[in-house]
Order: sequence, then C-alpha cells, then structure tokens
Amino acid sequence: MMRKSRKIALILCSSFLLLSGYGSSSKAEAASVPPSILLDSYPLPFPADPIVIQGTTMVPFRAIAEAMQISVEWQAKTQSIVATKSIDGVNQTIILRMKSKTATVNGKSQPLTVAPLSHGGSVLVPLSFFSSQFGATVSWDAKTRTVAITSPKEDLYTLGFYAISSYDERRFINQLDSVSFGWARIDAGGQLTLQGKDFYWPPSAGETTPESIITSASAIGTSPELMVVSTDGKGELTKILEDSTLRASTIDSIVELAAEKQFEGITLDFEGLGLTGDAAKVQHSFTEFVRLLDEKATPRNLKLTLALHPLNSSYKGYDYKKLAAYADQIVIMAYDYTYTKGPEPMKKVDEAIVMALKQVPKNKLVLGISLDSENPDTVNAKIGLAKRYDLKGVAFWRIGIIGEPVMQRMQQSLIFK
Repeated sequence: MMRKSRKIALILCSSFLLLSGYGSSSKAEAASVPPSILLDSYPLPFPADPIVIQGTTMVPFRAIAEAMQISVEWQAKTQSIVATKSIDGVNQTIILRMKSKTATVNGKSQPLTVAPLSHGGSVLVPLSFFSSQFGATVSWDAKTRTVAITSPKEDLYTLGFYAISSYDERRFINQLDSVSFGWARIDAGGQLTLQGKDFYWPPSAGETTPESIITSASAIGTSPELMVVSTDGKGELTKILEDSTLRASTIDSIVELAAEKQFEGITLDFEGLGLTGDAAKVQHSFTEFVRLLDEKATPRNLKLTLALHPLNSSYKGYDYKKLAAYADQIVIMAYDYTYTKGPEPMKKVDEAIVMALKQVPKNKLVLGISLDSENPDTVNAKIGLAKRYDLKGVAFWRIGIIGEPVMQRMQQSLIFK
C-alpha cells in the first residue's frame, strides 16, 4: 500500500512539472486559479489557497492532517511540525522543519522537492510527500486543476440493519461489528408486536431460525440488537409517548423481549416525530421515553442505539443533546433528503454531521448510509465523511441490498471485522 502511494505521488509531481510548461498562458492560469483539493471525492476547505512551486503543490498542513485524523504538534523552538498516526498498528512519525528540504520519517532522512513555508497565515507542506507517507493515494486532473486524495483504510465501527428480505445476504453479518434486526414494531394501538407488513418476526427457513441467526451472530463477535420500528403516521407514537401507563408497559415488553431472545442491545427507530405540533413538547416526551428505556435496559446489560432523523430534516422531535445522555450511540439517518432516485447530496450529509457534532460527542455518532440511494463510489464518499469527522462509525441500510460489488468497494475504505 505504501509503495503504491509513493509511486502515485511521483506521478503527481511529474504532472505538475508538465503543467508548468503547458502553453503560453499556463503560468498566468496557475497564478489566478489555485488547485482545488478533494478528499474522498468531497471538497476539503483550506484556510489558505494551495500554491504550486517548482511543480509541487503546497497545501496548508494542519487542514489536511486533521481531516485524515493525523496528530499534529508544532514545536516553536525548532520551527518544526511533528505528525504522527498509527497505520496497520505501527506508529508513523514525520518531522518537517521550516525552510528545510530534509524531512525525518521514523528517524530516517527523506528529501523534499520544496521546503515547508509560511503562506497566508498557514504552514504549507508538499502534498505529494505528506500524503504518501500516511498511506493516502493521490491523483491529479490537469484539466480541472484538481488534486484528488483517497484516505487510507480505517477501522471504523460498522452496523448493519437486517430487515425482512435480508436472508440471502446474512453472510455479511460476520464482517460487521453489530447488526440491528428489524423484527419488531409498535402497532396502531401503541403496543409492541412481532407481526406486521414490513417489520415482523420472520418464519424459520429449514433449520435456520431467527433465534439461531441471533445466536450465531453473537458467537462470531457481531453484537445482535433488537430493532423496534415505528412511525407516527397514525399517531401511534404520540399515543405511546403521552400515555404513561402504555409507555411503561411497552418499555417493559421491549426489554423483556430483547433479554429473552438473547439480544445484546436495543435499537429504537421511532420516525416522523415533530413534523407538526409543539416540537419542544414532542422532544421532551421522546427523551423521557428513552430515559425510562435506558433505566430498564442498563441492568439487563442491553446497550441502547437510537436511529434518528438528521437535525437538518423536517422532523424536529429529537433533542440530540439530551438523548445522548442515555444512548450508547446515535445513528444519523442522513438520507431521504430528496424524493428522486440517486445519491444523497453530500452537502446535506456534511451539514447533518456538523450539526450533530455540536450536540453529541463524536465517539457516540454513527453515520447512517442508505444503500438504496447510493452506488459503490458514493458509498465510499459518505464513508469518507465519517472518517474525516472521526465519527464512531457507519451504519448501512440495509443487509439484503449490499451486494458483492458494493462490499468490495467499501473494503477499499474500511477495515471490516
């Protein structure tokens, strides 16, 4: 992986050299149109524009380092930058000194084509050298003057949703850290049920039973969770949230079912809250439901996952900050932004993450990705955002529509279990 990255970096440098001599207006264009940077297919903002010196692209060091989760330390005494990151379990340490064309990589000297310099209030370093040393790959599009960086694989937490019609892809369970089984729902009367049209306890398939799938997942180290699904389409959620007796009964039923069937956690997917009515009241009642559920689940060693509409959606019934006090993790369902078929808009997903991070610690946030909307390329772009913001992990809706091509592409971004 590292050798391949260095080769690409050398090609990139050659591309810049060729660019500098292309046509009579190339130098003027280089001065007026700075290169743009894409990290995992999405623009990476910089505090200062990249510049090209002697065919080498120089970029603000801290911006790209933080986006790739690289630890950065500035040593004022020696005017040096120390960057460290663990790659495949091995710590990689690079030292770059201002105005020096010699870097230190794990104690060994490495030449630089251009020395680090100060520009626009930022320290700029050679992109090609920097990225190759930390396992990234780089490509250059001379036409659009775009540098595309693909970040190295990351070992993120992975959650898969297993709903009805997922049976044929149950082989993917062993690659995931956790699976939420969507076999229970809240009915129109506000009661927990294992029967329904879309979410129900599945029949056995020969010797394979729902219980055996749960037991097998647990045995291979994939945490099985009971997912309870409901929407407020007929007011069933409003009913359960406002009726204290019904609420207590339903919570008891959920916890008892999860414990009886040997699940290791509960995933709550209550959708559609706060579209109308008093949003503050809805938020309070839902948070109280979650608090009481957590109070019952914790003594049974059941972790609690909440699948929530994103904060930039139309549904305002979710107080992320208060809910985070009771949930072990929150899945941002960053999809269904449009009603047209196709990938979810990256800007909206980015916005959803930024909004959530203002209220919830990043180690509790999981980015939900709808595979029904995405394709192999756009899936990796969404995973790239989870990596960029150092979220706990990613969740896929759903097993059953993953498919081998998508899984193979995702394996370029993630280290699966």
